[in-house]
Amino acid sequence: MADRPYTILSCAISVDGCLDDASPQRLILSGPEDLDEVDELRASVDAILVGAGTIRKDNPRLLVRSAARVAARVARGLPEHPLRITLTRSGALDPAAPFFTGPGPHVVYEGAGLTLSAVLQDLYAERHVRTLLLEGGSQLLAEALTQGLADELRLAIAPFFVGDAGAPRFAVPGAYPQDAAHPMRLGSVRRLGGVAVLNYQLSSTSPASAPLLG
Repeated sequence: MADRPYTILSCAISVDGCLDDASPQRLILSGPEDLDEVDELRASVDAILVGAGTIRKDNPRLLVRSAARVAARVARGLPEHPLRITLTRSGALDPAAPFFTGPGPHVVYEGAGLTLSAVLQDLYAERHVRTLLLEGGSQLLAEALTQGLADELRLAIAPFFVGDAGAPRFAVPGAYPQDAAHPMRLGSVRRLGGVAVLNYQLSSTSPASAPLLG
């Protein structure tokens, strides 16, 4: 991983593996305890990456919510919020979306031939991003996993089913290096409110700046 950031994947899914349902509204899969821990994780990294589809559908702010965590970042000489990053092949994004309006900086990688690997290399070499939180969507998560571009996986599992064939799913079909013969290392299993949180280590690297939570 010498040419890319230490990368943590974080997502919430239903019991049947859905990242959302097929409705226009965002399906809430996390509880307050889980969201607070994700906020802690956001506060620990240099940058947060989401796909353009996530911006269009969920309209995320990608900010650190806790004022105490913001203050702690500033005390360490860091910006108040991590760098916000997206990857879009079409460029079809609303400039009024919270992703663009801040506060804090953002970066958009645009182009039909973009790859996640190239984006991570540029973030590391040109923008000095050493720790990255990737929060989706499904295609970016799958690309990171199948290409061995992730070091940790944080999976929050909501206590219900979606049961919708049209819903976006975690781990779409692909050639994953973590198969039955090469399983991930389970770091922790915890209950946060009604949500089960599983943390997996995907690589042998675990820097102190981005610890496996739990």
